[in-house]
Amino acid sequence: MPIPDISADGRGSWFVLHTRTNQEKPLARDLKARGIDHFLPLVPAVRYRGKKKLKADWPLFPGYLFLRGSIDDAYTADRGRRVAHIIPVADQRRLIWELQNLAKAIEHGVPLDPYPYLKKGIGVEITSGPLRGLQGMIESRTSLDRLILAVEMLGQGVSVELHGAVVEPI
Repeated sequence: MPIPDISADGRGSWFVLHTRTNQEKPLARDLKARGIDHFLPLVPAVRYRGKKKLKADWPLFPGYLFLRGSIDDAYTADRGRRVAHIIPVADQRRLIWELQNLAKAIEHGVPLDPYPYLKKGIGVEITSGPLRGLQGMIESRTSLDRLILAVEMLGQGVSVELHGAVVEPI
């Protein structure tokens, strides 16, 4: 899966689209066909449906897709009946930073596990290894070998195993 350019380059504002059930991938295809920038974080996973074992890329945040463009682009996405709510993003810089962290982790193929809720923790930066420069927070109830990459807009995050990477507080 190619990772989109998430930089703050003036190509529009970010919106969070809360999708209807199982509409993340079809919505991403619709947006791609219309040339609308978006980011749907996908991770490989195995799911079971009855006796069938399904291996595929699944949305990291089920029910959510990130769109970059104008409010008209967001309304265009909404017309396809795949979107339940358009959520405006007040802190664009924060969301861009969070999405860049997620994109970097996905690009390096590290296993990500959805993390159901966030608490305030210690902000850290990885200072060595392939994820050098990645920033997140250490969740106190886990150990220092797990880093939480947060998307505060959704009130969710994902955990990354660090496997000996060096982290420093920021």
